[in-house]
Amino acid sequence: MTEQERILQLRNELHEHNYNYYILNAPVITDQEFDSLMRELQDLEAKHPEMADPNSPTMRVGSDLNKDFQQVYHKYPMLSLANTYSEAEVTDFYERVRKGLEGEDFEICCEMKYDGTSISLLYENGRLVQAVTRGDGEKGDDVTDNVKTIHSIPLILKGEGYPQSFEMRGEILMPWEVFDSLNRERELREEPLFANPRNAASGTLKSQNSAVVASRKLDAYLYYMLGENLPSDGHFENLQMAERWGFKISHVARKCHTLEEIFSFIKYWDTERKNLPVATDGIVLKVNSLRQQRNLGYTAKSPRWAIAYKFQAERAITRLDSVSFQVGRTGAITPVANLEPVQLSGTVVRRASLHNADIIANLDLHIGDMVYVEKGGEIIPKITGVDIASRQSDSTKVQFITTCPECGTPLIRYEGEAAYYCPNDIACPPQIKGRIEHFISRRAMNIDSLGPETVDQFYQHGLIRDIADLYELQADAICRMERMGKKSADNIIKGIEDSRNVPFERVLFALGIRFVGETVAKKLARVFKNIEELSHATLDTLIHVDEIGEKIARSVILYFSNENNRLLIERLKRAGVQMSLSEQTLQGQTEKLKGMSIVISGVFIHHSRDEYKALIEQHGGKNVGSISSKTSFILAGDNMGPSKLEKVKKLGIKIVNEDDFLKLIE
Repeated sequence: MTEQERILQLRNELHEHNYNYYILNAPVITDQEFDSLMRELQDLEAKHPEMADPNSPTMRVGSDLNKDFQQVYHKYPMLSLANTYSEAEVTDFYERVRKGLEGEDFEICCEMKYDGTSISLLYENGRLVQAVTRGDGEKGDDVTDNVKTIHSIPLILKGEGYPQSFEMRGEILMPWEVFDSLNRERELREEPLFANPRNAASGTLKSQNSAVVASRKLDAYLYYMLGENLPSDGHFENLQMAERWGFKISHVARKCHTLEEIFSFIKYWDTERKNLPVATDGIVLKVNSLRQQRNLGYTAKSPRWAIAYKFQAERAITRLDSVSFQVGRTGAITPVANLEPVQLSGTVVRRASLHNADIIANLDLHIGDMVYVEKGGEIIPKITGVDIASRQSDSTKVQFITTCPECGTPLIRYEGEAAYYCPNDIACPPQIKGRIEHFISRRAMNIDSLGPETVDQFYQHGLIRDIADLYELQADAICRMERMGKKSADNIIKGIEDSRNVPFERVLFALGIRFVGETVAKKLARVFKNIEELSHATLDTLIHVDEIGEKIARSVILYFSNENNRLLIERLKRAGVQMSLSEQTLQGQTEKLKGMSIVISGVFIHHSRDEYKALIEQHGGKNVGSISSKTSFILAGDNMGPSKLEKVKKLGIKIVNEDDFLKLIE
């Protein structure tokens, strides 16, 4: 046998032994024998660099060379799940699915919600080619070299039958045992301790030294397969197949056919999860059929076919030391409780949100009170009660402030709102900096070379006072600032330059108009096409836009009635920021459905409901949720509800199937 042939043989053997140890938990050789084979392979690969293979078992050792991460766009966006906290909310989800599928039978796959850091793994021809973090959901960091050091992630797949190209998603985790050991080591070295396994896993995965990642013994569970030619329409069935190819799949997943089965699963794992080797914080419920998932579609932030049920939050008691008040970018004042540090759900809690003046009044808070603290969804700490019996007789009642803590302006409270606001949006520093931070954020202008600390530094030195000032920054002025070298300055200028190409709908979101989120910004951009048309829109015109109510409409009008905002937009236009839809986007728009109100009903084959909604808007139509005499026609798929069908016949409304609809818009 030649040395080259021995290299190939060793790689196959080590991949198999790795699978036996980390996936099956059934090793057939000792650790010493495994290490001996690995050393032999390393020596042979060093002698034969022409045999280099990015998926060799030796890649799991990692490298001590630092490497910057590249940003990669996800082929399929990685959206977050909507959270629920009660059986009633689970029931609501179940009924929404039933209604959305027009009474068609469906199964729910129940799985553990692992508390780690999300990862997307791309496989081509059975080999791992790329690993990308969730990032902002649209793009993340390429951490392929680091992920290759995780033994439970296959570099080369076993068996056959896998698609030529597909994506596996899952969670990178640090087991409790490894987490405790790591913190003991850090304590001995007098280094800061990790707060919880999730933070430890996330921080490790983003290490620029893959040898450090290899030493941390991260684990992974894979829970979702995406691609064009998957083996089955069933999500659960695809996971079973993935396990045969060498992926580590949780064995606790179960298909449920009734609400009773779902609640039984939740109840069992609410207690039993504490015996698992890794951190969990809930149950994920998914519609099992991929076809049904496509038909149910997505909201702006999450899929309609899945939710996360979060386990009841843990509670601790600690002392309220003081209350401070923060000013947000909209001027909203948020009271924050400063607490005596207390351990809660794996983290040390020092602060908790008090939300607004009404919450403080209802709790009857006094400084020095012993308060009960929970983590809402085990993420955001909040005060849920007070131990009145332990209150000191001379304690001071917490009073909500009447003037802005930053600029001294008297606060106002809008009718129907719980929050107090600082109306000084022109000169209040946190509002100014907050608007700039929103403008540069990933989902807005995505100027990722800037961050909150840099914005604060530029503001303090008088370089920026509003978002338009960003486009007047000079590299020389940045270089003269503390901790700012030429490379940093060039990166900032390049990031600002690139933002001139951000499409109009994201610019509209970036402006920070109150109540105009990403989805609303897209709808407004699609209807009005440029900033001039939008700025002259009347209340009546605005409220006739799909899903735009009077509150949003009045906010848009108020924004453009402000002279400072109009001047700001003119400066942005002069700077080259996109203030109208691109020619490419406009070319795809027609008026074939202009003036038509269309109801979508049933289950579709060619496109999801969300895609059909987008097509209707693209061609000038309006999506409406209920049937009336004003409905132009029904875009109907299979299993249209009998009550809708009866109403359609009664009103004499035309029914159009999806093939005829696609011909109509071509």
